[in-house]
Amino acid sequence: MSQRIEDYALIGDTQTAALVGRDGSIDWWCVPRFDSGAVFAALLGNPDNGRWQIAPAGGIQHVDRSYRDDTLVLETTFHTDDGTVRITDCMPIRGKTVDIVRMVEGLSGRVPMHMELVVRFDYGSIVPWVMRTDDGLRAVAGPDAILLRTPVHTHGAGRTTVADFVVEAGESVPFVLAHHASHHPLPRPVDARRAIQDTTRWWHRWAAQCTYQGEWRDAVMRSLITLKALTYAPTGGIIAAPTTSLPEWIGSVRNWDYRYCWLRDSTLTLLSLTAGGYREEALAWRDWLLRAAAGDPEDLQIMYGAAGERRLDEYTVDWLAGYEGSAPVRVGNAASEQFQLDVYGEVLATLHRTRALMPDADVNHDSWNLELKLLECLEGLWRRPDDGIWEVRGPREHFTHSKGMAWLAFDRAVRNVHEFGLDGPADRWAKIRDEIHAQICAEGFDRDLNAFTQAYGSKRLDAAVLLLPLVGFLPPDDPRVAGTVRAIEHTLLRDGFVARYETSADGDVDGLPAGEGAFLPCSFWLAQNLALIGREDEAFEMFDRLLAIQNDVGLLAEEYDPIAGRQLGNFPQAFTHVCLVTAAAHLSAIARNGPVAP
Repeated sequence: MSQRIEDYALIGDTQTAALVGRDGSIDWWCVPRFDSGAVFAALLGNPDNGRWQIAPAGGIQHVDRSYRDDTLVLETTFHTDDGTVRITDCMPIRGKTVDIVRMVEGLSGRVPMHMELVVRFDYGSIVPWVMRTDDGLRAVAGPDAILLRTPVHTHGAGRTTVADFVVEAGESVPFVLAHHASHHPLPRPVDARRAIQDTTRWWHRWAAQCTYQGEWRDAVMRSLITLKALTYAPTGGIIAAPTTSLPEWIGSVRNWDYRYCWLRDSTLTLLSLTAGGYREEALAWRDWLLRAAAGDPEDLQIMYGAAGERRLDEYTVDWLAGYEGSAPVRVGNAASEQFQLDVYGEVLATLHRTRALMPDADVNHDSWNLELKLLECLEGLWRRPDDGIWEVRGPREHFTHSKGMAWLAFDRAVRNVHEFGLDGPADRWAKIRDEIHAQICAEGFDRDLNAFTQAYGSKRLDAAVLLLPLVGFLPPDDPRVAGTVRAIEHTLLRDGFVARYETSADGDVDGLPAGEGAFLPCSFWLAQNLALIGREDEAFEMFDRLLAIQNDVGLLAEEYDPIAGRQLGNFPQAFTHVCLVTAAAHLSAIARNGPVAP
């Protein structure tokens, strides 16, 4: 039986990431080559496809775990019939070398321990050759190799490496598992205790830079640390999640690969990083965005690889059953080939925000030239139907949110000219902006529903339109804003959380079978909208409800099943944590000073 998604915690070194379960297992390890997947096999809860577990061999009474203060160093304490033992997990930040360090420490009694290491490469399809060397236990297959160093005696049992040992109070036993290219020299040894200390200090130094002064600081700090962990430091790209194919509904086919960087996240990511005072990370993300978007403006994709790769071909991994039977398991993402109009608005809004929030930042001439080309392209594209923000696999439509983001692009272009003195046809852009605005209000607003709808002429609701007031499309006191909020509450608010849009069992809405959890970013957007329209008490109640479903170490997935009370979707999800930070900053500012300018 697999663990729940929320039973996992994240460790990482700003290049790679691993998920650690409450049972002492590491079931997923993403290697630096994001196009090739994982060192261990793909899916949580599939131990035959790769797992590394260290846990007490006897009866466990209960488990406590937490991160060390504001770090990504995880401590899991097992209280057993024989005593108490703690496992400390981290990934040292030391350049190109990728290590997982695990320290087993006896706190009381005398605790028998058991280790199992199942090494599989290429999503569980390749069993490596395992050999014992003077340096440790080495597993090799093709381009990949890992090396396990530990003083504990290990031996083979079938296709599994096992070890049994005892830890007494005051004793500590180190384990270091290092990944490296098989044709490279072995990675240098790591002193596990020193590595944990160094990693703790590194995160403490990073967290000390935080300047956030609003409410809910602990949740905001944990979200910022998570975003840093999901950053691919060599390029500045921030991946949406370190996992693939964790289902949006248990047993469904809505299982996607999220190990890529989405342009739609860019503005909110920039806002969240700057809200925390992380200017260097915000500028690195901006620079990644400029490199990824460079080229023919008509070829702009909605997502890219961690280094800006464009080819993200999707295929299924048929030999894996999927998390709790949720198949297919996917690698790559075919949505990268979709036409989503909103990305133009999000890119241009991000670059405008960079100028506004960091006026001394080097937003160079090349950036403005790229923006001019994107705007020129958008002038000919904005009237077309598109695939929409949710990457539906049904027919293209004139999605209201997409048109709103086209409005945002031209609005911010005009503001760039007026606020920063940049050279551009502001009058022409203003005319297009006003035309889009009038069209959305005429065709995207349904008078019977008193709400903006998912698409022109549609009666369906879509929580994405909650972004319109947040970017300044309408003032908060416009009755259409309050009407849309009420309609979404009536239709999409389910057991206290917001669904993205209305789905249907026959797939005629989005080309997929019905069934998914409440979408957590949309729930944060609703909280912000409630505050904007003067329903502050309800906004804070909504926000507190969202904080209450964080797991025990402060992490959130993409979606939530309020009936089963469990998290769903890829985990942890950058977009959710980004929305937590921006909502916290927004609600804190409203509580102190009133409405915030978009």
